[in-house]
Amino acid sequence: MSLYVYVKEKKTVQKRVVNYASYITLTIGSILLFWAFYPVISFEIYSRLFIQRQTASPVPNQIASSLALADSALGSNNGVFSNNLRDFTQASLWFPTTKNQTKSGGKFKIKEYSLSIPKLNIDRARVIIGGEDLTKGLVHYLPVTLPGEHGNVVVFGHSTLPQLYNVRDYKTIFTYLPSLEKGDKVLVNSDGGVYEYEVYEMFVVKPDQISVLEQKFDTSYLTLVTCVPPGTYWNRLVVRAKISKLPDQLSLK
Repeated sequence: MSLYVYVKEKKTVQKRVVNYASYITLTIGSILLFWAFYPVISFEIYSRLFIQRQTASPVPNQIASSLALADSALGSNNGVFSNNLRDFTQASLWFPTTKNQTKSGGKFKIKEYSLSIPKLNIDRARVIIGGEDLTKGLVHYLPVTLPGEHGNVVVFGHSTLPQLYNVRDYKTIFTYLPSLEKGDKVLVNSDGGVYEYEVYEMFVVKPDQISVLEQKFDTSYLTLVTCVPPGTYWNRLVVRAKISKLPDQLSLK
């Protein structure tokens, strides 16, 4: 004769509802976590396999004074998480300068121009020369020369998680910049002329690697910069392009 008899308890409707609700909540939570972190993880894997990561290199003495940059980028001593607490819609926080960068575009007769990237469906995005607020447009950072002139035009653009992308929103406009490839075209409409640039390299740098801002005057360069992985400010993606057609060459097409 048995001492104990175990009888399976019949769950009430209320308990079954609670159990189902807990499973549904757990599933939804897992999906949301995957939705949020997948772009970051996938970019890290992709960039390590296919995008070059450059090590820091010194800025040549002849151009260091023209850059007037701080010794290191903001956050290099404060860690990744303190970095993410800052408002990176302000261009000066990406590569801080010792002078007020927003006034450095005053020497040019034009204050802004437009930039188009056909592959990313970016059409005539506003570029503010010496600007600061990345919610109002792309920013031509530390302007020394204009598009079409010999030198390096550096343009900052904000990015975010791909799920929040809107090509007409300057807070998300450069989200898909990592999808550019060698040979892709970038069109710049400046002072009535359209200049065509061709992408020739892409790489990832740490925020303190300010050599990406250096000037080279052998031809006209365009450097596009955004934060990566998507939705973070840990590193900088740098896309470099070189002029391939001048306005008169484009008009002959």
